[in-house]
Amino acid sequence: MKKKDIFFTGLMLFALFFGAGNLIFPPYLGMEAGKAVWPAIIGFVVTGVSLPILSVAAIALAKDGIQSIGNYVHPLFSLCFSLIIYLAIGPFFGIPRGASVTYEMGVKPFLRGNGDAFSLLLFTIIFFVIVYWLSLNPSKLVDRIGEILTPILLLSIAVLCIAGIIQLQNPLQEPTEKYASAPFFKGFMEGYLTMDAIAALAFGIVVVNALKDRGVHQQSAMIKATIQAGLIAGVGLALVYIATALVGAKMSVNGPFANGGDLLSSAAALLFGSGGKLLLGVIVALACLTTCIGLTTACAQYFHEITPNISYKTYVTIITMFSLVVSNLGLNQLISISAPALTMIYPLAIVLVVMSFFHRLYKGSTKTYGMALLFTSVFSVYDGLKAFGVDTQWLEPLLSWSPFFSVGLGWVVPAIIGAIIGFVMDNIVLKQHRTA
Repeated sequence: MKKKDIFFTGLMLFALFFGAGNLIFPPYLGMEAGKAVWPAIIGFVVTGVSLPILSVAAIALAKDGIQSIGNYVHPLFSLCFSLIIYLAIGPFFGIPRGASVTYEMGVKPFLRGNGDAFSLLLFTIIFFVIVYWLSLNPSKLVDRIGEILTPILLLSIAVLCIAGIIQLQNPLQEPTEKYASAPFFKGFMEGYLTMDAIAALAFGIVVVNALKDRGVHQQSAMIKATIQAGLIAGVGLALVYIATALVGAKMSVNGPFANGGDLLSSAAALLFGSGGKLLLGVIVALACLTTCIGLTTACAQYFHEITPNISYKTYVTIITMFSLVVSNLGLNQLISISAPALTMIYPLAIVLVVMSFFHRLYKGSTKTYGMALLFTSVFSVYDGLKAFGVDTQWLEPLLSWSPFFSVGLGWVVPAIIGAIIGFVMDNIVLKQHRTA
């Protein structure tokens, strides 16, 4: 395979990952971290980049993608977990949220009276017509996204960030209380919250199919090309995260800002006047559009694979129509529902992906996977219910023993304990069978 094809596949993967959330988190981190911006953003990059790339690599290593990884636990679990992943990041939450963010940040600021329900409906119709058209032929994704849309996106981000880093000469502020101690660790947690590792489980199939369309069929060549494309995407993500974080750090003196979007809007206006608003609108629109196209394609390909009698085109139609309806619920409503649901799913996805790399170590022990996920689920369900606003204080005395519980990572140590228990259980059963 030509290096050019791998490069543009990597650019496509970058664009699929890079949504509005990825644009908003780092500058806000930079604003809060101030003088501690470098250790904080390095921590952010470690998790915000490495976890998604690991997920893509895991999909490439597995014969049938996420389905194969789930089968390590049980075929029924694999089916249910895959459906939840694709529905959550696809038509239920991910795709509609991308359209809503584009409207809120890229269109609404230009409307009189900040728009209304009809303007949102009109915009989402146009948005999803474009998503539908560009998703119909997945073999053209590298050409359309990797070679056309991604360079425009990167150029727009580069203009904003380079101008910000050069022209904003404000001294960096002292870090807020959140980043006053252990800024690397705090950034590490923020990168974990991007939740791109879930999207990577879906995007893996898009990358694999794109490489197949370019003549890559041998498993070893597929793994190598996928990892190379993942590294290209990772480098792109890391550079953008660092650049936007530095802009955020230099803008902190002009604050306070409600969120990263508010900060970037102010930075764009300060640097380029009224044209800055247009520049930011282009960045947000391209970021969300490419992500929504990738999610639509990934979901349609997956559902077509499990039900081949229903065409890929039919699934694209269903997904875009459903997402159009859901996106008109409004951004705040979508976030209030999606964030807690993803909080429940994310730890399970991370544990499954990480364990898949050590599959040979415990010789495919299903109990090792099962117990690790069972222990993880106790904490992930707790975090999800808490995010939904359910009273969970009565559970805290039972769970707070776990390290990192206070920062939402209480599941890490229990997952390891569960894996060890499952491995021991399987070995006991195996010995009993041998002696019987």
